[in-house]
Amino acid sequence: MSLMGNAIDSLRFREALAHYASGITVISSHVDGEPIGFTCQSFYSVSMSPPLVSFSVMASSASYPKIRRAGRFAVNILSGEQVETSNQFARRGTDKWHGVHWQESPLGNPIIVGSLHWLDCEIHAEHAAGDHLIVIGEVRALNLQEVVATQPLLYFKGQYRNLAAHGA
Repeated sequence: MSLMGNAIDSLRFREALAHYASGITVISSHVDGEPIGFTCQSFYSVSMSPPLVSFSVMASSASYPKIRRAGRFAVNILSGEQVETSNQFARRGTDKWHGVHWQESPLGNPIIVGSLHWLDCEIHAEHAAGDHLIVIGEVRALNLQEVVATQPLLYFKGQYRNLAAHGA
């Protein structure tokens, strides 16, 4: 069936995309003596050589212009135990860093303690795409965090999910 010429209803489009499971990250930076961050599920790898990753952010984001000014960011890949961290960084107009323990990355970005993994990046490119910006970062440092949790924080059909246990 061809859909050429038919407008896609935005609610149905959003519902269709909800069927794609994704991990949850917090994109963070440090500018003017202040840590900046927001929850982001649209994160993915772009290239192995050079090592590039990408995330998408609303063009109207209040946080991203500060990150752009810093020219660098960290990707904090959240663990299954960090649901509240994800929720906290998704809120607007609050102190997102209240009660969050973090340390400084080699590039000076905030790394959230307890994350599964982090990537330290410099902004490589930015592209406008509809109501979002696609940001590409070149990875300059990375490290596995020493955490007990081994489950990633996943999002599917509007809810946080866990990986099902599987046998060897």
